[in-house]
Amino acid sequence: MRVIRVPHLRLRTPSVITTVILATFLTALDSSVVNVALPQMRRELGMGDTGLKWVATAYPLSLASSLLFAGRLTDARGRRWSLLTGLAVFTASSACCALSGTEGMLVCFRAVQGAGAAFILPASLAVMSHDLPGSVRTAGFGAATAAVASALAFGPVISGVVTQHLGWEWLFVLNIPLGIAGFFVGAFALSGAARETRPSPSDVTAVSQRVVALTCLSLAALVYCLIQGPAYGFAEPMVIVSGLTGVVGVVALCCWQEPRRSAALGQLLCRRPFIGGLVAQLLWGLGVTGVYFYTSQFLQSGLRLSPTQAGLTFTPVVSALCVTAPFVAAMAKRWGDGRIAASGLLLVSCGLLLVALGSRYGELVDLLPGLTTVGAGSALALPVTTRALESSPGHLSGFAAGLFSATRELSGVFGIVLVGAVVTFVQRSAQSGGAAHHEALWTGYAAGLCMAAALVGAGAPVAVWALRHPQGPQREDGCRAVGSSSGDKL
Repeated sequence: MRVIRVPHLRLRTPSVITTVILATFLTALDSSVVNVALPQMRRELGMGDTGLKWVATAYPLSLASSLLFAGRLTDARGRRWSLLTGLAVFTASSACCALSGTEGMLVCFRAVQGAGAAFILPASLAVMSHDLPGSVRTAGFGAATAAVASALAFGPVISGVVTQHLGWEWLFVLNIPLGIAGFFVGAFALSGAARETRPSPSDVTAVSQRVVALTCLSLAALVYCLIQGPAYGFAEPMVIVSGLTGVVGVVALCCWQEPRRSAALGQLLCRRPFIGGLVAQLLWGLGVTGVYFYTSQFLQSGLRLSPTQAGLTFTPVVSALCVTAPFVAAMAKRWGDGRIAASGLLLVSCGLLLVALGSRYGELVDLLPGLTTVGAGSALALPVTTRALESSPGHLSGFAAGLFSATRELSGVFGIVLVGAVVTFVQRSAQSGGAAHHEALWTGYAAGLCMAAALVGAGAPVAVWALRHPQGPQREDGCRAVGSSSGDKL
């Protein structure tokens, strides 16, 4: 008797996309939703300034420092295991956060949340890269990017409404049904997925435990320095020690010869789409993340919008991204991944300049063209991510996704610090020159946008180089020539 599995096959692709959207939305939401609720947490838990800082930073610190370890474990145990484990840990720790009655408990479970998110992010990227059909892969990445943008845009809105009417505990309670839904939909969707490329013991150990441990320590130290530096000053002993630790760790990783002798890592690091994608992602994150952070503040401080209105202002970004993403695959097929991705990055750069120009007039409607352009450009830049992760070997998909996610998280923190330094310096210079407060505020904000536009625009030639189609076999030092676009070598 013939077994017909068509219904399951028809449901698997939308189920995978649904799982990834829920998972990425949750992880992005918890990076911003707590900030508005901090004053209420202070009153109810009797927290001081230090405790508040740790509640806000425990999550991103744990997330960034655990990503490579989680990516390595994803390769060892499988994408399905890592994604479901991350969702289970994230959901359970959210319940514990809601039940926390002391400062220490809340900080501890916020860190566990970050560890759960660290398993979710690389597994989600690896699932989209290797378990979705190529025809819908770009659309899947677009949906996940839109979910992240929605979470960052509406996080303050959700936080304000929930905190005011229900209490800060409900910010974590809301994660529970979404996490449970993502877990069960993911268990169904990935149970019928194609068989994963299981790594051999030598492939797993090729990504040395010492390299992963040193990388995680360096990331944790750098993120701590960048988060705490602006709050306490970069001259504080702990900030100085963490910064030096991070820099020494990075230098040690660059000088360490073991990864270069590893054939498995060589397969990853010699691929032009992956290296180019990392650089383009770094430049995009440096620019856009910092602008996202300071635009929200400018809308409230400069244009006197409420948190709800400021969050809704980012709707054009999400809408343009969602509308444009379904057409990216067809456009890339016709004009090439490199041209489309480079055009997207240039559009984002132009959009940031339009936002700077529109903010000069002090009207919300003047910001809409620039914000819409940023959203459409971000959608066109999606081939940078899809080609980078498609180029990774199957047995290193988790580690590659973890490295990509770590780059994105770290670029976000660096972007906030870098753009913030420009905004603060120019604003103070304008004030010392006699400019009014509002004028100085706009001058600093516009300078930060120009800096961000330059960083994102610099990613356009990188995208062209990374995603160009090879014209026959190429020669490279230490890397074999290949003829497929998904495995382009340096």
